[in-house]
Amino acid sequence: VQLVESGGGLVQPGGSLRLSCATSENTFNIYAMEWYRQAPGKERDRVAVINSVGGTPYAASVMGRFTISRDYAKNTVDLQMNSLKPEDTAVYYCKATRTYSDYVAGNGSWGQGTQVTVSS
Repeated sequence: VQLVESGGGLVQPGGSLRLSCATSENTFNIYAMEWYRQAPGKERDRVAVINSVGGTPYAASVMGRFTISRDYAKNTVDLQMNSLKPEDTAVYYCKATRTYSDYVAGNGSWGQGTQVTVSS
């Protein structure tokens, strides 16, 4: 699966951004779509996941502010980010996993990432 993220940029604290991840395959064939982020000098952490059974667990740091959604017609997965904070600054990556077993094993395909900077 090939993935292309878009929508990153510079935003002031309290602002909003919407990231989009376009997939090369029909998302019906993908078990799970995830968003991760990596800040400078830190590990890559998962932000949100949406799977084929509808589960959408979020990291505690973004719960209530970020929403992940999946558009089967457009083959995209979006991440709506509201009430952004400077600590949300990171490169955001999209990840796709075709099967449950691959998901459990941590396998999958990654996009190239998109930079989000929250600063006044």
